[in-house]
Amino acid sequence: MSPVQAVGRSTIALMRTAGRVSIFAGRGVAAIVAPPLFFGQFLRQCLTIGYFSLPVVGLTAVFTGAALALNIYTGGGRFNAESIMPQIVALGITRELGPVLAALMLAGRVSAAIAAEIGAMRATEQIDALRTLSTDPFKYLVAPRLLAAVLTLPLLTTVADIIGIAGGWLVATQTLDFSGTVYVTNTWDFLTQWDVVSGLIKAAVFGFIVALMGCYHGYHATGGARGVGQAATHAVVSAAILIFAADYLLTSVFTQ
Repeated sequence: MSPVQAVGRSTIALMRTAGRVSIFAGRGVAAIVAPPLFFGQFLRQCLTIGYFSLPVVGLTAVFTGAALALNIYTGGGRFNAESIMPQIVALGITRELGPVLAALMLAGRVSAAIAAEIGAMRATEQIDALRTLSTDPFKYLVAPRLLAAVLTLPLLTTVADIIGIAGGWLVATQTLDFSGTVYVTNTWDFLTQWDVVSGLIKAAVFGFIVALMGCYHGYHATGGARGVGQAATHAVVSAAILIFAADYLLTSVFTQ
């Protein structure tokens, strides 16, 4: 019966963790809705999460758009359908690759940093000091990060969409002998408002996941410096997995 017991223990542990994360997320959302909001902390997190992430997101987007254009052109050539390359590049970036890749970059850069920062505060008892000073840690630490990630990741995704499509345009015009005007016209005529909006909705959800995983693992970090390192690692891994799972669920809903 030991294999059955192991499966049962794993299932119970998974459900227990899911419940803890759900309760943590609920407390974080409640801290955002209920006043007051630490506006200075919110602005600082907007800079850290959004503005300082622009270079890595932009570089990822331009190379992704360029590589996607080359692959679609090669695959379309097998069916004499090279002309659809601009439309597929724009659709793939706005609906899927833009929000997902931007979220993954933030998971690696921001989620780990949040977990390490809050985990260090836990290890040095600064979170307990906040309670002693009658300051809710959720309102001071969690709420500004959640709100900043939800608001800034759609903006980063918009930038990633533009840069990614520009990367495809650059490869198409400089390497594949496409007309730049025709490329832009085909892209503009093909994309719909919902293609862009659906990607931005995904980005907002992904931003919440990135900040939530960083805050959750950092808040529950134990074991000193080693525990802080483990919290940062767990934050990145769990955020990446949840991003892909949420992407599938949202895509299933949007395509109905």
